[in-house]
Amino acid sequence: MSFINEAKTLLRQNVREYGMYIALAVIMIIFTITTDGLFISSRNISNLINMTGYIAVLAIGMTLVIVIRHIDLSVGFLSGFMGAICAIMMMKWGWSVWIAIPAVMIFGILIGCINGLLVARLNIPAFVVTLAGWLIFRGLILWVTEETGTIVINNPTFNAIGNGFIPDIANVGFHLLTVILGAIGITLFIWSEFRGRTVKQKYNFEVISMNIFILKLVFISAIMAYITWILAGYNGLSWTIVIVAVTAFVYHFIATKTVLGRHIYALGGNPEAAKLSGVNVTKITVWVFCSMGMLSALSGVLFASRLQSATTTAGTLFELDAIAAAYVGGVSAAGGVGKVTGSLIGALVMSSLVSGMNLMGTGIYYQYIIRGAVLVLAVIFDVATRRTAAKAV
Repeated sequence: MSFINEAKTLLRQNVREYGMYIALAVIMIIFTITTDGLFISSRNISNLINMTGYIAVLAIGMTLVIVIRHIDLSVGFLSGFMGAICAIMMMKWGWSVWIAIPAVMIFGILIGCINGLLVARLNIPAFVVTLAGWLIFRGLILWVTEETGTIVINNPTFNAIGNGFIPDIANVGFHLLTVILGAIGITLFIWSEFRGRTVKQKYNFEVISMNIFILKLVFISAIMAYITWILAGYNGLSWTIVIVAVTAFVYHFIATKTVLGRHIYALGGNPEAAKLSGVNVTKITVWVFCSMGMLSALSGVLFASRLQSATTTAGTLFELDAIAAAYVGGVSAAGGVGKVTGSLIGALVMSSLVSGMNLMGTGIYYQYIIRGAVLVLAVIFDVATRRTAAKAV
């Protein structure tokens, strides 16, 4: 097979995965041109990625929820409520930031556990359970912020999580530590890809040709290097980026390298078959919702830290942004399909749309219409690719 024909076949077979990267690239190119390069500036890209953080964290958890064929509508106001509780712990109760953050994370896990048990044990539809949570947490946010409407957080350590950057090791005109970490990341990526290819060849699995493989490595490494250089030209890696990256790595590992991850996708692919093969459906469902609760709390911490306050409107529409990011990132509405890394790209796509349209001065009403249209297109794309795959079989 020629190089071009193989590339076309590979793209066609992996259109769901590669499509979102192409969409992100097209969006960034369009906004770079229409804003005379302002969109791609180091400052804007840094702000864009930091702005994406709290939604990206939610999207990671939402990906697994949708994979097992459920939905969680409560995550937005749960996130806002957890941020408010963290602010109260530090500002009114005098708790240390190192105690307050773990406390709200545990609280989030407990709330997620309740949701999971109601869904898995009592067979109440997740839509109903989490819609009730949406209403409850909305009321709780209004209650805890009733006195002032806003709880100002005067804690430099906490506020640095959403606004601070990792310190540099030398003053050389750019953020040297970011460049070093980027180089390490690229090296680990290349090593991981070669290792995966070797393992597949060892067990006689089909692999792409070496030419296509090298092209893939060069392309992705170039993107990683470019983003690293852009960030290094401003203030370097922010703590938000570090937290999101670590979270994504952990969940990607769980989803792809553990028995738990295989059971999650088995449950999403065919619940009855998974149950008959020994998968503990109740346990898996509860775990996924507990995870969603914990990530909602982490999202609330990131958002409150970025604003340096907790407000009555915190969490508004977060759940819709997270669901949109998951679908745009390649999660199937039918369950069983979706990647953690895809949800990050989906979150970047949605945030890029908002950032680019803001720079262009687009009206807020148009912004909502365009974001809604993108979500619809993502779902149509999902349905179309599933039908094509079914016909191929």
